[in-house]
Amino acid sequence: MELLFLGTGAGTPSRQRNVTSIALNLQGVRGGCWLFDCGEGTQHQIMRSQVKTGKIDKIFITHLHGDHIFGLPGLLTSRSMNGISETLTVYGPAGIKAFIETTLSLSGSWLTFPLDVVEIEAGELFNDEHFRVTAYPLTHPLACYGYRIEEHDKPGALDAARLLADGIKPGALFQRLKSGQTVTMENGRVVKGKDYLGPPTKGLTLAIFGDTSPTPAASELAANADIMVHEATLEAALEEKANGRGHSSTVQAATAAKQAGAKRLIVTHLSSRYLREDGERLLAECRAIFPNTEMAYDFSVFRF
Repeated sequence: MELLFLGTGAGTPSRQRNVTSIALNLQGVRGGCWLFDCGEGTQHQIMRSQVKTGKIDKIFITHLHGDHIFGLPGLLTSRSMNGISETLTVYGPAGIKAFIETTLSLSGSWLTFPLDVVEIEAGELFNDEHFRVTAYPLTHPLACYGYRIEEHDKPGALDAARLLADGIKPGALFQRLKSGQTVTMENGRVVKGKDYLGPPTKGLTLAIFGDTSPTPAASELAANADIMVHEATLEAALEEKANGRGHSSTVQAATAAKQAGAKRLIVTHLSSRYLREDGERLLAECRAIFPNTEMAYDFSVFRF
């Protein structure tokens, strides 16, 4: 899997940072791509990236501020114009359905694909064969959520040599045993797949925060996460200003990662007041608290 940051700015776009959108490429686990927020200009950023619009099957909106949703109507209509027919699911706070329906209606737009809009509350959103996704409420002027994505553990490797030694021949039976099934053979022998599997591979956990000032939910949302993505809108000296607008400073983002026991922190959502050359200074503020911090720029890719 990998995270591709399509926009890493806060509030308004700048020459160096577009507003928020993050793509989670699910390669190696399942087909498709998930998008987290869709600020203005996101589809332009997509065209400059490896993301394929037709591969996006879920969009998670953290909240309804414009820098997180104003690119959504354009992306949906372009998807139709490109003849994409696969279902798309959009998750977001109450009001996201009205926003989509109103913008499409007033602009005379229509969709050629099934669109499922799910207005969320805190709690589990879904739990399929690959992932469990849970929404956590954050602290912001509008209802805002962070998303915890937990990959299920993968079964251990099948001990084929031991199966052969026990007189079990390779073939379709091996696939069933690899999935952990219990199989009754023609001679009546019962073979339990779990007896021939190595230790499972632990799945990855990602915590993707929306906009927030320091919040008690952070420790649960990002508890022991392999990857934590958190806003760092302003530097430590402007912490009071950041908090007054429902945002966090560099130091507060790093502190949240440390308290949650996260393994790796990626900071994003930087104010347009900062230029690229300011990045190292802001990153140093984070690393003084949480050394394993990286900063996202537009088109940064983090593989894991």
